[in-house]
Order: sequence, then C-alpha cells, then structure tokens
Amino acid sequence: MIGAGAAGFFAAIHARMAAPEVPVILLEKTNKVLSKVRISGGGRCNVTHDCMDNKQLITHYPRGGKSLLGPFSRFSVADTISWFASRHVPIKREADGRMFPLSNSSESIALCLETEAMRLGVQVYLQEGVQGLKPLENGGYELETSRATYLASQIIICTGGSPSLHGFNFFQALGLTIEPPVPSLFTFNTPQEPITELMGISQPVASIQLPAFKLSYKGPVLITHWGLSGPAVLRLSAEGARLLSAAQYQTEILINWLPDWNTNHFQAWWQEQRLQNGTRSAKNCNPAIPQRLWEFLLSTAGILPDLRIADVPKKLVQALENKVLRHSLIQNGKTTFKEEFVTCGGVNLNEVQMKTMESKKFPGIHFAGEVLDIDGVTGGFNFQAAWTTGYIAGMHAGEMAMKEAAESLTQ
Repeated sequence: MIGAGAAGFFAAIHARMAAPEVPVILLEKTNKVLSKVRISGGGRCNVTHDCMDNKQLITHYPRGGKSLLGPFSRFSVADTISWFASRHVPIKREADGRMFPLSNSSESIALCLETEAMRLGVQVYLQEGVQGLKPLENGGYELETSRATYLASQIIICTGGSPSLHGFNFFQALGLTIEPPVPSLFTFNTPQEPITELMGISQPVASIQLPAFKLSYKGPVLITHWGLSGPAVLRLSAEGARLLSAAQYQTEILINWLPDWNTNHFQAWWQEQRLQNGTRSAKNCNPAIPQRLWEFLLSTAGILPDLRIADVPKKLVQALENKVLRHSLIQNGKTTFKEEFVTCGGVNLNEVQMKTMESKKFPGIHFAGEVLDIDGVTGGFNFQAAWTTGYIAGMHAGEMAMKEAAESLTQ
C-alpha cells in the first residue's frame, strides 16, 4: 500500500479485512498520515455528499464520472455513512447536502481510520518514499523505497494528485499512461478589476460564464479581495481545468447577477420603476442584488446612485443592463481554494479495470483515490471517490492475496 491518505487507509483496512492472514504494509513518504483529511472542510472533514442517486452523483465529477457509476453501486454514499456510523462516528447532513462528522472535527474521521487500521494489524511505515517499482520475471513486483526493498504480489497505489508529471515518474517508468495533471477547484483572480473592492459580498444565485470555452454554471458567487470564488466559480474551474490551464488562466468572465432575467425582464422592470418610482433614487430601486454591489453596478454604468430613476438617460440604462446581465471581467490568474488542493489528471482510466481498480497492463497493481484521473467538484465528492475506489481496490487485492496464499499451501 503506497500513500497513507484517505484512500490508502481505506484500501489497507479492507485489504486486511479480506486477507486477515496476509501482512498489509502501508507506506507513507512523509512523517504524517491523513494530512488532507485533517485540514479538509476547515478542519471538519467533508466526508461525503448526500447524493444517494448514483446517476446524479456521477455528474459531480468533471473527469471520471461515467467510470464511477459501477464502483458507486458497490460502495455508495449510504455505505460510507453506514461504515463510519458503525464505528461510532455518526455523520450529519448540512443544508447544502455536504456531510460532516457529528463532532464537527476531522480528527473523528482520522482517528477512526487509524484505530481501525491498528485493530486489524495494518503496519504503517512513515518517512518511507517509493523510489522504484518493477515487475519480476516469476510474477509479483519489487518495490524499492528509501529504506528497504519489498516483494509483493498485490500493490495498491494511493499517492494522491501531483502538481506536475514529476510526481508520476515511477508510474511512467513502469509503462503506465499518465494524463498530465493540472489544477482543479480554484478561484478566479481579477487583479485589475475594481469589483475586488467589494470583497466579502456574495450573490446567492448568479450565472457565471466563460464564453471562450462555452462553459457556464449557475450558483452562489462570492467576491474576494483577489477576484471571484463560491460554488459556481469552483464548478467552472473544475469543468474548464484543462482549457483554463492552456489559456494560462487568462480569459473573459461574464456574470449575470440576476440569472433568471434576460433583456426583456430588465427593460420591463426598469419601465415599471420609471412609472411607479420615478422620483426615487436609483440606489433605492434594487432588483434583489446586494446593496453595495447594486450601487457599484450603478456607478460603473455611469449612473450616480442618488440620481432619480426618471432622470437616468436611456444610454445609461443600457449600460446598467449590460452590467447586471452581462458583467464582463478579465481573469488573470488563479488561487487555490483554501487548503483543498485538487488536480485533474493521473492514471488513465482506460488502463484500469474499474470493477477491481486493477491495472490492465500489470495484474496485481491497483489504484485508488486522486492518483486516478478522477476529480470531483467541492462538496465531499472527492472523498467519496476515495472511499469507493479504496474499498474496491483493497477488497480485490486482499481476495487475490488470500487466493494466492491458499494455492501455495496446496502445492
């Protein structure tokens, strides 16, 4: 087992459950285990998402979704909730569907995994990075680390995502096809745009588009001191991860701050304001936009906030319509979303048997977690993929190890 993160621990636990008489060793190159589990969700650990329909669940994975339909039928969101609950870690649902431990502490999840691994006898070795992996002529593999050389017939690789191809060197040396990694789940930097002065303001529902890539998404948008964040932005960053990388994170962003409105809606609303509220100031005729943002849009359209509605020139009404329905910003850069470093890319899924998470080229080598070319949007989806692929890889590797052990006794 290589990599002591969420997928690595879950795979090791289930390998040991499937093969209680076979040693299971979990190797970690750093001096800490489950680091991402501990920091995720602001230290609460977004364990999964309350999406029980697997066909709906896979739509939250920009890459690898269709390939996960079968695996999710074997280990689902409900299975994740049940697994932790049966080990005295109840999971709660929040209003947006995200699910966290009832304790609101990621330590509950980390401790549960560590305790279960220890109870089953999984051996965890820290500060032992893998330096090479090669197949042996008589079957099995030789695994070279910074401290030792291991012989194994079943190996599960759970090394997580990497910011560059360098992190996949020994995979490529083995002969595996790696999809080049690029960042996913990031916020959009707009350093030259004055809208950043409104940091902290959010619009509960807005439509945000990347017209150059024909991508759009509707949801909450948050204005930050460096640009734009929020679920809609993060979703777009995931959907357009490779396109944005190729464009060096420079492109036009269009925002409709009232996503259910078009030109006809806006003009009808404005005409109604002129007829019924013509003497009121423009700033006091707000169509359900945060007040500071509304006054900003008025100003950037050239309308003084205290100007009476009836006195706004027609050309400035048109300018305001563009700001409300087609607000153009220029992205120039990105920022990692909190501590949630996620990449798209990794082991090509065409080379993986998804029923077992085993390599098609190298029998006995399995994969789980973000080392695969699978990534989800924010909300617990990446952890669910880790639990599912870790479960399947661990169970299959353990079953194969037990089968080999039984065959060796009969020879």
